[in-house]
Amino acid sequence: MSFSSPTKVTPSNIPSVALAILYQDGRFLMQLRDNIPTIIYPDRWGFFGGHLEPGETPEIGVKREVLEEINYKIENPIFFRNYDDDEAFRHIFHAPLTVSIDDLILREGANLGFVSPEEVKKGQCYSKKLGDVRPLGKIHQEILLDFISK
Repeated sequence: MSFSSPTKVTPSNIPSVALAILYQDGRFLMQLRDNIPTIIYPDRWGFFGGHLEPGETPEIGVKREVLEEINYKIENPIFFRNYDDDEAFRHIFHAPLTVSIDDLILREGANLGFVSPEEVKKGQCYSKKLGDVRPLGKIHQEILLDFISK
């Protein structure tokens, strides 16, 4: 896996996605992905965001995806880094979550919740809705560890 500047050209043979690190009070808002074997990182905690539409910029894409997934409007997403591997070319942005988690409407995924830096380091987080601990997606954990250390 590698990371790069926002000017790197996206490889055409892998999907391009835009993801958001949303934070509030020192914790990170994450989505517990559905437990569907055909999706990437099923039943794992990950970021909100998703595939870019043809011709869509990463910034517009991350705004659209977050609005679609949790009905939250990111005003000014800040570019963090690009991460790429064999699965996806990821454009990572960050922004504060300026509303209560209770104001969000989860439209995709099994659950949403805050993940503490300690849980990021452990690589797992408890889901109140499911009543069980679920792992973070490996790439999501790596990205958050990089973000925390910056």
